Amino acid sequence: MGKGVAVTGMGVISAIGNNVAENYSSLLNAQHGISAPRFLQTKHSDLPVGEVKLPNEELRKLLGIAPVHAFTRAALLGSLAIKEALDQAGIKKEDYKDLGLISASSVGGMDMTEKYYTQFKDKEEHRRFIQAQHPGFTTTKIQEYFDINGFVTTISTACSSSANAIMLGARLIKAGKLKRVIVGGTDCLTKFTLNGFNSLKILSSEACRPFDENRSGLNLGEGAAYLILEAEALVGTKRVLGRIKGYGNSNDAYHQTASSESGEGAFLAMQKALDTASISAQEVDHINAHGTATKNNDLSESMAIKRIFTNRTPALTSTKAYTGHTLAAAGSIEAVYSLLSLNTEKIFPTLNFSSSMKETGLEPVTRLVNLKMDHVLSNSFGFGGNCSSLIFGRDEA
Repeated sequence: MGKGVAVTGMGVISAIGNNVAENYSSLLNAQHGISAPRFLQTKHSDLPVGEVKLPNEELRKLLGIAPVHAFTRAALLGSLAIKEALDQAGIKKEDYKDLGLISASSVGGMDMTEKYYTQFKDKEEHRRFIQAQHPGFTTTKIQEYFDINGFVTTISTACSSSANAIMLGARLIKAGKLKRVIVGGTDCLTKFTLNGFNSLKILSSEACRPFDENRSGLNLGEGAAYLILEAEALVGTKRVLGRIKGYGNSNDAYHQTASSESGEGAFLAMQKALDTASISAQEVDHINAHGTATKNNDLSESMAIKRIFTNRTPALTSTKAYTGHTLAAAGSIEAVYSLLSLNTEKIFPTLNFSSSMKETGLEPVTRLVNLKMDHVLSNSFGFGGNCSSLIFGRDEA
């Protein structure tokens, strides 16, 4: 079994905190961040969301960006998370020559294009946001903020986006193509996505209930999280937060938005991750599930989990009830939570669960559990059947 790619820094901002420490405190104390929309201007005020508790102006000030700028909310959130990750990894400006950026987004800067759409024709000052809808625009603004001139790319594969960014970064380091890379994703709440998910009839008017028999849908959220991955030669005496041991991606080719009933794509992604890590299913101690609390996803993921873990099911959790479903940022936010579990030997409780699904009987952890872990499996499954699984391992060095 290889050591895996080293994680030396991480940063996060979500509905439950503006940094890693605040997110950890909320998880420890089972405090969610779901509420009525405050900053998102929408007629659907009855739909609870996981909104970051800072307005754009405050985010701008924290980053030291000039009042007139072209940063969307997603770019602001992403830049804050990356700043924390770089600081923890001890990466200075002189280290940027070896630094790459793989950033994920599905919404991109859609919040600004929808805000100014009717004004583009007559108000020139707003035209700087015309291109913002493209996810790559968000990456470009982040790149400009940090003045990163190495390998830079964007991944947009719906809700598996940032998991795929982490996977690509690890693969490029293992292949010797990069020495150091920022990987993760950012997404913000928009009217377009709230209306879109509502039209699919998968949003809940109550706090979501992952893996519960009486689940009624998901809550949308926003946020950003990024990891710093480094080649072994650059790690030196740095603290290693964990290792990316395995990864897998698959597509069940079943439906544009729904997962297959058998969970074929999820099954294949998890199996590939185990194969890449060269471990058995019995060596996984904890599963951070995709767990969106929709009827389709939770059943499909549960079926796949039962197929992989035939003898026992590791401690199962979903953190979507804390943050809401943060779309492209979900995989990296939950990667941070997985690494927190590894480092603190704590499994965070799943909120709002009361009764198991009759089809599978799976029961997630509902209280804080102390458990020494060697491997955590984190799932991220997106529209279009794009399924990705990551395995994080304890540092062996």
